[in-house]
Amino acid sequence: MTQNPSSFPSHSSSDGAAGGAPSVRWSLVLGLGALALARPLARITGVDEVLGTPATAIGLTLLITALWVTLVGIGRVPRPVLTLTLAGVAYAVYSTLLSGILSPLLTGTLQGPLAQPIGIVAILATNAIWGAVAGVLALGVQRLRGGQS
Repeated sequence: MTQNPSSFPSHSSSDGAAGGAPSVRWSLVLGLGALALARPLARITGVDEVLGTPATAIGLTLLITALWVTLVGIGRVPRPVLTLTLAGVAYAVYSTLLSGILSPLLTGTLQGPLAQPIGIVAILATNAIWGAVAGVLALGVQRLRGGQS
């Protein structure tokens, strides 16, 4: 039996939440969070300097958001707002760890959020909001397509 690769199969298991709400697909959350690592990788590799720092950052943010919304919205992923909020948080954790690992190697000193831990809260919040906004857009796509809410 072949499966349509352009959509995710529906998921009907319960996570114990009231009303039997479908569980979050953690592999999808973690994968979408990893996809957003294109942003810091563009900075680390110097791609942003070649293409223009603000333009690259904005362009990649818009591209990642569009991919998140498309994959979750058209894929009819259950709980799109929660899924993408968590993807934003996953990205924040990944990028914080990446900074902690690479900054000493590249600059000889720890830089970024781990060097100034007060910033971690802001990074988590900012990226959770980014994911939540993308999740609301994905939910809108699902509703326009007649999908689950």
